[in-house]
Amino acid sequence: MTALPRLPREPLMPPERPLVRPIQDLRRPYRDRAAPGVRPGGRASTWRAATFGPAFACTVALVAAFTDWFAIGGLRWLEAAVIGLIAFTFFWIALSVSTVTVGLVSLIAARPARPDRATVPPMTVALLVPVYNEEPSDVFGNALAMIDELSALPHRHRFALFILSDTRDPVIAERELQAVAALRARGTGIEVHYRRRARNTDKKVGNLADWVERWGGGHEAMLVLDADSLMSGEAIVALADELASDPTAGLIQSFPRLFGAETLFARVQQFASTIYGAALAEGLATWCDREGNYWGHNAIIRTAAFASCAGLPKLDTIRAKGALILSHDFVEAGLLRRAGWGVRFLPRIGGSYEEVPATLVDYARRDRRWCQGNLQHLNILASRGFHPVSRFHMFHGAMSYLLSPAWFCLLTAWALLGNGGEANVIRYFYGANPQVVWPEFDRVGNLTILVFMYGMLLAPKFAGALAIRRAGFRLEDLGGPWQFGLSFLTELVLSILYAPILMVQQTVAVLRTALGIREQWLPQARRGGRYGLGVLVRFHALETVAGWALVAGMAAGLVSLWLLPIAVSLAGAVPLSALSGLRLTRTPWLSAQLGTPEVFNAPPIIRTAQAHRAGLRRMFAEREGVAAE
Repeated sequence: MTALPRLPREPLMPPERPLVRPIQDLRRPYRDRAAPGVRPGGRASTWRAATFGPAFACTVALVAAFTDWFAIGGLRWLEAAVIGLIAFTFFWIALSVSTVTVGLVSLIAARPARPDRATVPPMTVALLVPVYNEEPSDVFGNALAMIDELSALPHRHRFALFILSDTRDPVIAERELQAVAALRARGTGIEVHYRRRARNTDKKVGNLADWVERWGGGHEAMLVLDADSLMSGEAIVALADELASDPTAGLIQSFPRLFGAETLFARVQQFASTIYGAALAEGLATWCDREGNYWGHNAIIRTAAFASCAGLPKLDTIRAKGALILSHDFVEAGLLRRAGWGVRFLPRIGGSYEEVPATLVDYARRDRRWCQGNLQHLNILASRGFHPVSRFHMFHGAMSYLLSPAWFCLLTAWALLGNGGEANVIRYFYGANPQVVWPEFDRVGNLTILVFMYGMLLAPKFAGALAIRRAGFRLEDLGGPWQFGLSFLTELVLSILYAPILMVQQTVAVLRTALGIREQWLPQARRGGRYGLGVLVRFHALETVAGWALVAGMAAGLVSLWLLPIAVSLAGAVPLSALSGLRLTRTPWLSAQLGTPEVFNAPPIIRTAQAHRAGLRRMFAEREGVAAE
């Protein structure tokens, strides 16, 4: 990879093969005449009842217990509001536990049959990689690894790679052209194309729409990747086989696992996603059936179906007219299902990967953009023709952010009134009985309720850890039993420490969205930004003040000691945020912590991608060194 190929002079894109992409009207239902219709699995209703029924039942039981608890001395409006918050927040915890339980049952059951590769109808598949000011060595290193693997595999499909650039930086754009030349020089037999838009209209949505409208007619399917996506050749072929074998499917989503984590915070996310995510993903796939969701990348889509029924309109809301739909993927999945195409989620197709933000600040900044997009879905829920499960996906996406303000309100109420008796913040400052007769914590029944709630929060983690063998993991690939146990405990402690900080950050994100503060579309700091003490203090000011206020209240005997873990987390937000960027690659012992199979026994696609990334970095350095001379 140290050779310096000439910049390409021949056309970088094939002849255009246009597709008509009508913009959808969300006020009217739509049916695609080409859709053969969805045939839901026979057990879909049973699995949904098994998932949502227990979640509702547990929530009702908990509400009944708290109502009985608070009813001492009469139930007042503030007590009722607190009970409502408890019900609102707890249902989603219970639903997560139910989904994991269904996933465990499904994992224990027989594995589903895969299509016979020898009889699969061949398809023309475009691998689409939209980029925007990304590091070319990483993007093209991943792409090169994927086409290398694809060219070495037996399959019946015809693949072509398209790098769809929205890059504005001329230096990065020049490197992209150099990388295209390097990929074309490999001679893998897979066509490599490159297009850089003059104007990045409508961001990623517009980037993909431009390809569909101009070249989509030349490819039966498109496998949409992100700038940090990586998929093994087997995973790509498996997705193509599934789509070719199922004429009712419009979209098939894989389950991307995280890789490349080198910092403490990134490893926490990678470990949690790998170990606990398998059972959760299996449960989600089981009850979703043909009404799955789309996460914007590492999914294969029937191109003509997408063009026919997933053209996104602009939204008219109270705050803005003609607004771009930001979290487009959820809506596109709903539009496909609305038109009569199935949307499937196949988490058992391995070899699908993506990267993760390196630090707490990087994660929170990305989360602000996602929050704005997910809350936008609340304006779409009343649209005509959507399947109820598609509406639930969009509603759930919004609730995943609205839960944080709900938890914050619940925490505030508990801090002000939760010490019971005559010693709490309101009584101390006002010298009069508040509108709530807050129950004491010295009763066994009350302690039982708290243990139950914490148990429900932690149950998915323990269930996922117990199911690692059924999910296909070997203890040897997790560092052995002792290392895995240490990593499990480390993740548990760190997730408890970081959760309150993330709660506050998501609350801030919701407030910024409510105030109409638009988040900028900026490239992600894939390797993590460098943040000084001043930046961290400003970024975590709200958490820090809230945390030390809780600590002061506990010292004065006004705030319940049950909130101590939350107080420690919030008060220590700045040092914890600084710790999140700790590089675990410094020593062999640190490197083993929170390790996953991608760390201890990285699959060939990851090792190959890392080698190609390094080779491209050397190539860029040599070319730029020659140019400088």
